[in-house]
Amino acid sequence: MKPTDNTRSGAPAPAGAADSLSYRSAGVDIDAGDALVERIKPLARRTLREGVLGGIGGFGALFEVPKRYREPVLVSGTDGVGTKLRLAFALNKHDTVGIDLVAMSVNDILVQGAEPLFFLDYFACGRLDVDTAAAVVGGIAAGCEGSGCALIGGETAEMPGMYPDGEYDLAGFAVGVVEKSAIIDGRSIAPGDVVLGLASSGAHSNGYSLIRKVIERVHGSIDAPAMREDFDGRPFADAVMAPTRLYVKPVLSLFKQVDVKGLAHITGGGLVENLPRVLPDTVGAQLERDAWQRPALFDWLQRHGRIDDAEMHRVFNCGIGMTIVVGAEQADAALASLRASGETAWRIGRIVARDASGPIVQIR
Repeated sequence: MKPTDNTRSGAPAPAGAADSLSYRSAGVDIDAGDALVERIKPLARRTLREGVLGGIGGFGALFEVPKRYREPVLVSGTDGVGTKLRLAFALNKHDTVGIDLVAMSVNDILVQGAEPLFFLDYFACGRLDVDTAAAVVGGIAAGCEGSGCALIGGETAEMPGMYPDGEYDLAGFAVGVVEKSAIIDGRSIAPGDVVLGLASSGAHSNGYSLIRKVIERVHGSIDAPAMREDFDGRPFADAVMAPTRLYVKPVLSLFKQVDVKGLAHITGGGLVENLPRVLPDTVGAQLERDAWQRPALFDWLQRHGRIDDAEMHRVFNCGIGMTIVVGAEQADAALASLRASGETAWRIGRIVARDASGPIVQIR
């Protein structure tokens, strides 16, 4: 990770000139960027794994695909954190959005059966605050550790005039690998198969434009004092900022024990739009709403926002962050494996022949 455009600052002004300019006077602090890199290095070292050939600070990051793969296929994904960052700014809470950043990409590539290998981040701001940036990258490193992937590089872009002071934006990029013969594409999903659901930690990183509207309706603003109320046994701010759950390690373990036919990461679009992405054209899914426990956050949002069920189901994950399709004969073994890995998992529905006149996913 390195500051952007820090290699040059223009031609030097004449010695002693009263109006001499510098990169710092233009709003870019090279020393702050260097200090951040030094803060980041030990965080990145904690994420090292097989395949890493270089460390933070070079122009490019080197990674060797593990030799245990015979026909490796690389799987890539990129995402951000979205307007959840607006709440991070309002609450001055920056230590978990990095976990969100990692989770949104590694959970995506996981659904093809891929083991995440490495991660890159892009942090853009108007003025670099080293403590804030270090807190964000600390979360990124924690997300990488939790996913078994290496943080091998990134970019810190200090761009005066592009962002207000105290604000920043994030993007993340993950690359994983899967054996060509083990790619999961959903083709074998058939009527009678079982849909399992893995519990989410909350809203993850989707629907926050609507969430902010509901908070503003209830509290008048999204600032920290407005959200100090207790909620479901903890501060509301902790509930609404709970980081996206990382499903990588328990699901990779599951792959070794049962034949997983399909997975869907439940992000924007909810169950009704994400599960169809992994289903063959001939099948649909029937889900039972009472089969899983919906976090109280979603009840609060629906009640105070007067949001109808259909809108809830197409905006939020409503308590299910990942779905897994397995054969009926392997459902119990899959649930046992997931629960042994610490996941809260339920049997939430079944695969049926598609009804051309109805929705692909029915939530009953």
